Amino acid sequence: MTEKNVILIVDDVVVNVQVLVNLLKDNYELKIATDGSRALELAQLEPIPDLILLDIAMPGLDGYDVLAELKDIKVTQNIPVIFVTANTSIEDEERGLNLGAVDYITKPISPAIVKARVDTHLKIKLQHDALVYNASHDQLTGLYNRHVLVEEGQRTFARAKRQEEDLCAIILDIDHFKRVNDEYGHLVGDKVLIHVANVLKNNMRTEDFIARFGGEEFVLILENCDAKAAIDKAELLRKAIQNTQTEGINVTASFGICELKEGHETFESILKDADTALYKAKQSGRNKVVLFRGV
Repeated sequence: MTEKNVILIVDDVVVNVQVLVNLLKDNYELKIATDGSRALELAQLEPIPDLILLDIAMPGLDGYDVLAELKDIKVTQNIPVIFVTANTSIEDEERGLNLGAVDYITKPISPAIVKARVDTHLKIKLQHDALVYNASHDQLTGLYNRHVLVEEGQRTFARAKRQEEDLCAIILDIDHFKRVNDEYGHLVGDKVLIHVANVLKNNMRTEDFIARFGGEEFVLILENCDAKAAIDKAELLRKAIQNTQTEGINVTASFGICELKEGHETFESILKDADTALYKAKQSGRNKVVLFRGV
């Protein structure tokens, strides 16, 4: 069954809330807030709303205040907001749209108008989400792609340097992957890549970052992780890959690790040294974990 889209309804008048609930409850999962502070809380809790219907005139934080704060919070800044309000002046509508609202519905509401605009903006959001996902993820494995890896690596490197925190990068390469493609075909090769990606995802911390680097190579960024912990993690992943099969094929991988040191000036320099360690793992027999020790 397809999961329902989630709509957050925000209005301090219970009757207004009930009208919208009765109108939308059959087709959407609903969250309800009767003040601005609660709306901000619910907007950040899973499941994150796909759309917010927001009243303007409320005690405490009004609709304009709520919208401004939503735009300042990373997890909520792209949620489309429709004002549903009794304020009918052009100035009010212009102010709301300038703050980032996607639409403006006046009270008393027309059920047909509400349904049509909700449906339209949810479709637009789904299309936008798909574009964002495709631009940031590898289409085969579902992992982040190289472009996002560079951005995330630069961000985590800068933070680790600034706060003097541990940081490690791991590059892993599937051993003899060309042989898999040559002997079994590229469709089987794709299944091997998906399998390895799933092993990585199933054995990582929530805060760890994983990306497909290209071909049969993957990169892991481990924040607050020193060399010893990174070696332990790589060994766990190496064994997990070695001890499973896909399409009846035994697969192994080689791992190169680099820990952030004073000599590293960029995230790219850490990746380069991790790649050097990976090369040594390959040269010394594959299916091994090697830590870079040159800095």
